[in-house]
Amino acid sequence: MAPKEDLFAEAAQNWDLERLYEAFAEAKRQISPRSRRGLTETEKLYLRGLLSGCSPAEIAKKMFQTPKSAEVYLCKTLYQYVKKLADLPNESVGNWRNVCDRLEEAGFKVQSSAQFKLNNSLPTEALIKIVNIGWLEQSTISMDINIQLTFPSTSETPKKEDLDKNG
Repeated sequence: MAPKEDLFAEAAQNWDLERLYEAFAEAKRQISPRSRRGLTETEKLYLRGLLSGCSPAEIAKKMFQTPKSAEVYLCKTLYQYVKKLADLPNESVGNWRNVCDRLEEAGFKVQSSAQFKLNNSLPTEALIKIVNIGWLEQSTISMDINIQLTFPSTSETPKKEDLDKNG
């Protein structure tokens, strides 16, 4: 049997766990001011299980618990914290699958570095201008084209790069 801290470790690949733990701890403090500070190891384990796409029954099985005890635990703890974070105090979480959706909407899911680099390297705007078209010989066409590309930037002002710097 794997140590409990190794269970559902794959959640760390797609989620900002430290930020989630802090946000959940704050939601817990607001809901139950007299409760223990921070998340318990069990709360972290259940959260990682949900973030890994496991159902409460699957989490219970890995933790040698009954599915009903897992569902009750989640309803009394993590689901309440999710409602607080999503600012939906009067709505039901509904289904364990909704937890990931709500947390992704709140910005806790991280993009893979390859996806992040690709998304931030594609132009957001392209301007192509044909300046001149001419015939050089019977079967040769000459075209002068100006291309201007706008790329995403980490600053507020978009950067433009004009590839026709000669003319």
